[in-house]
Amino acid sequence: MDGRRSGSVTGADSAYPWLLPSAVADPGTAGDGSRRTVRDWVVDICCLAVAGVVGLLVVESLRHDPDVPGALLLADQLIGAAACTALWLRRRWPVGLAVVLVVLSVVAPCAAGAMLVAVFTVAVHRPFKAVAAVGALALVTAPVSAAVRPDPDLTFIVSAVAGVLLVLTVIGWGMFLRSRRQLVVSLRERARRAEAEAGLRAERAQRLAREDIAREMHDVLAHRLSLLCVHAGALEFRPDAPPAEVARAAGVIRDSAHQALQDLREVIGVLRAPGGVDGAEAGRPQPTLAELDDLVEESRQAGMVVTFDSRVVDPRSVPPATGRTAYRIVQEALTNARKHAPGAEVAVRTAGDRRQGLTIEVVNPAGKEESGAVPGSGQGLIGLSERATLAGGRLAHGPTADGGFRLHGWLPWRT
Repeated sequence: MDGRRSGSVTGADSAYPWLLPSAVADPGTAGDGSRRTVRDWVVDICCLAVAGVVGLLVVESLRHDPDVPGALLLADQLIGAAACTALWLRRRWPVGLAVVLVVLSVVAPCAAGAMLVAVFTVAVHRPFKAVAAVGALALVTAPVSAAVRPDPDLTFIVSAVAGVLLVLTVIGWGMFLRSRRQLVVSLRERARRAEAEAGLRAERAQRLAREDIAREMHDVLAHRLSLLCVHAGALEFRPDAPPAEVARAAGVIRDSAHQALQDLREVIGVLRAPGGVDGAEAGRPQPTLAELDDLVEESRQAGMVVTFDSRVVDPRSVPPATGRTAYRIVQEALTNARKHAPGAEVAVRTAGDRRQGLTIEVVNPAGKEESGAVPGSGQGLIGLSERATLAGGRLAHGPTADGGFRLHGWLPWRT
């Protein structure tokens, strides 16, 4: 309900601003008369016309009163005309104008119509304290005016009660319009805040999407490129290798480079997918825990010594999100072992069930060969920690006593 009303307010504000009062179209200038919409001009003309009609009716009533001299009648008409003209200032100085007209209406009945319009303006544009002060003054002067300038056709009691009822009516009507305008302004502000919050949520979603893409690109490409480095290094340090071994290594390099390009295209395709990250991921096969065997075998073909101990009864029963996170953890651990501990034996262990969750552990001793400085070292572990935290799990890693490295992670078994 609020959303529909907010939307209608916003639509009216943008499509037909001239139909709105200045207090609603531009709340910052409301009440100072510096800016009037077409609707304000129409309302001002109507108020002036109403005040003039009331003044003419009073003049017609006084003209039939033999106790009113001609000079006094002329003075009443001049004061009434001046009061009606002064109504053009009611938006700029509503309180002051209302006080002056209330006082004038005591001695000049022709100003009564302008006085009611001025009191109505105060009720619409000013807070309750000012309305109460001006209203109290108008209520007090109503019986005084009936006593000073009695109506020839009405008794004092009837005239005083009628004056009080008129003042209360215009004040109540004005306060009702003020509350309605405040409601409209609040609904519009709520709609604007909702639009701003929606924009912030969209920006946050885009930022998270970029982080997911960067993390996925690192996880995929780092593994492929490390395989390329291993095989290229073997060819570099063994130029006298048999032709068959050189051909096999060259074939692995070619296949790894082709797969790396394919993975890069798939990851970049996430940026261009109409449905965003989720839409692209839905059409792109993701690794699961059941594919760890292929990952380990791929590392073995690259020359690594890897032992794999899986104590998960049915890896295919692991939830896809959990399995994908576990796969990335093992993939990054094997990549780091290739880069930082070449020649070392790597032990990969997985275990868990629905009650205890999924545990991943990758341990390797110190490398048998010297490893040079590797660009971007440590970034993958940071990304894995973030990935595990987002999945509701935890990840710990650090050196072991024998100079090796141990990575231990736990992930919840979420269906």
